[in-house]
Amino acid sequence: MENRNTVDNAAVARRARFGKLPERIRYEEMVEEKAATPSDPTRYAYDPEGSWRSFSCLAVDLGL
Repeated sequence: MENRNTVDNAAVARRARFGKLPERIRYEEMVEEKAATPSDPTRYAYDPEGSWRSFSCLAVDLGL
């Protein structure tokens, strides 16, 4: 009999905690709008002096 009472108490506690769905979140609360930053042309410009830093070479890594 005590086992049945424990199950009922667990069911009551579970229903109290999870018995209803959470409140809906409005779409406006989920979306954040930010102004776009202007494109920086120097960011994508080719720099022949600095281009060696972005590539890896096994021979150079091994000191050959």
